[in-house]
Formats: sequence, structure tokens, C-alpha cells
Amino acid sequence: MRTVWWEKGRVLLINQKTLPETLEYVECRDVHRVAHAIKTLEIRGAPAIGVAAAMALALAAYTSQAASREKLWSELTDAAAVIRATRPTARNLFWAVERVLRKAKSVAGGVRAVVDGVVNEAVSMVEEDIATNKAMGTQGSALLDDGDVVGTICNAGWLATAGEYGTALGVIKVAHEQGKCLSVIALETRPILQGARLTAFELKQDGIDVKVICDGAVGYLFSKGLIDKFICGADRIIAADDCSVINKVGTHTVSIAAKQYDVPFYVAAPLSTFDFQHRLRDVRIEERDAKEITEINGRRIVPPGVPVFNPAFDITPPEFVSAIITERGIIYPPFTTNLRNIGK
Repeated sequence: MRTVWWEKGRVLLINQKTLPETLEYVECRDVHRVAHAIKTLEIRGAPAIGVAAAMALALAAYTSQAASREKLWSELTDAAAVIRATRPTARNLFWAVERVLRKAKSVAGGVRAVVDGVVNEAVSMVEEDIATNKAMGTQGSALLDDGDVVGTICNAGWLATAGEYGTALGVIKVAHEQGKCLSVIALETRPILQGARLTAFELKQDGIDVKVICDGAVGYLFSKGLIDKFICGADRIIAADDCSVINKVGTHTVSIAAKQYDVPFYVAAPLSTFDFQHRLRDVRIEERDAKEITEINGRRIVPPGVPVFNPAFDITPPEFVSAIITERGIIYPPFTTNLRNIGK
């Protein structure tokens, strides 16, 4: 299945907010509808929103009435600003926008050539993302042994990417395809339950044994030897500093507990998630709507007047990470040194 795709001048995507109860598709005909989908988590997961961001620019080009390259470029940069403003933390979104803008600049010819170049670049990113994630899964599957119980947080499966494999769950899926018998412990992942809703949904569909636990139970399971390995995805890895991993809030806490109980803690992320441009101090951690915490199904559970703090991500220092799995290979500490051997 595909999470997001281009069809006859439209962008179609699976609405992840309605899963697992309903499989619903969202149709986007302009940049603002894609931006809304990204901002409201109808589509989520760093690679998936990267592809969606590219397709938003493709929509801007496809629907443009510009008579000159200069006018079209102005419209594309305006569209890029709209998309960049949706979610500030995930690197893939910015990487995709930058890539499409570079393509628009480099294409020779008139307006039609630029439009075709932009659309083709965005569309090509779907199959490229799937191939990247399958390669990453093949690399990482060597770290999983037959009989392993593997923990994971949030959703880093095909729903978080363009489709089919995913990042962290892609590693598990490839190992499963190789005949390894694996069980997965999925953290529910508060506040909007991506683990309970999406990860459990994917693994059940793939025939992989899965149990859901509340986030706070993971330390207990580590202490009892009930999780052999832990693997998560990433929204940004700060390669310009020390390869700190920015991922769904709660990841850092899990990494500390994993280290305490000698459980290998792996991160699976494509090289497009690595940020070679910014220092950790420059990254803005997204804070989301307080209602994600104060309400459940529209019913308030927090007393009126009590404030909440709702960061979407946290930062895991590299000393808590056993290895980073990429499509080109597995990187072991020291990460910044060994990353050079993988390549940018």
C-alpha cells in the first residue's frame, strides 16, 4: 500500500487520524490542503511528510498559471514557505522542499519543462523512499535474531513513509520475511497513541505477533528481561554535532532504561533524516495543541485551568544509542566519525 501518491493532478493520502477504525483517503488539490494534512497529522512520520511536502510543491507547479519561469519560481517559493511552516522539527520535510526547489532551478527550458521536472521529481520520491526503506530493512535485519522480542515506540512503519516497509518496522518486516520468528512490544505512545493505533494495526496486518503496553511499563519489561532489543525511527539526527536523535517524545526515557538493563537500542533512519546543516541548539522542538493531552475523544480529563506542556519530540544523546541503521549500512559509535564512511 501507499501512504501518499500522485494521481492525475491530485495528491491522495491515507488519513491516519481515522485508523484503525476506518481506512479513509484525503484528496488534496492545492498546497494549503496538503499543509493542513501535515499540520493536523492526517499524514505523519518524517519520510511520509517529506514526500507529501514534495508533492505539495508539485501541486503548486501543476496548478500554476505562470507565464514565466520567474513567476513560477515565486509561486514555488511561496508554497515552500507554507509547507515549511507546518511542522518545524522533522528534517525530511525540509530536505524534500530543498530538493524540489533545486530541481526547479536546474531544469532547462520554459515553464512547462519546469512544471514537468518538479512533478516528476516529487513522484519519483515515492518509489525511491520505498526502495530506501527496504534497503534499510535488509541492513538492519542482521541485528535481529530468531526468537527476539523487539520493542518499539510511536509508529515507524509503512504509514510513516511512502509505503510498504517503513523504517524501524521495516527492519522487523524484512527479518520476518527472512523467516525469523519475532514478537513486538509496541508502546501505546501518548498522547495520540500512534503505537496502539498504527503500529499494532500494521503488524497485525503483516501477521507479526504484537502486544501493546502503556508507555510507563517499558522499564519494568526491561528489568524482567522481557524485551531483547529496542528499535525506533527518527525525525531528525543532528549529524553536524554528535548525532543526537530527535524522535517522538518518550524515546529518550526509553533509551535510558534500555542502557540501564543492557538492552540494545537501535535507531533506523534514512540518510535524508540526517541534518548536516544545523547544530542541536538551532533545532526547534515542536509543541503541539494542549488538547492532545487535556482531552480524550473531545471530553476534557484535565481540570479546567490546569496548564499542560506538550512537546512532540525529545532528544536522545548518542551515548544511549547502540547503532543507527541506514540504507547504506549500520553506523556504530563514534557516530560522527563512522558516518563519514557511510557518506552523505
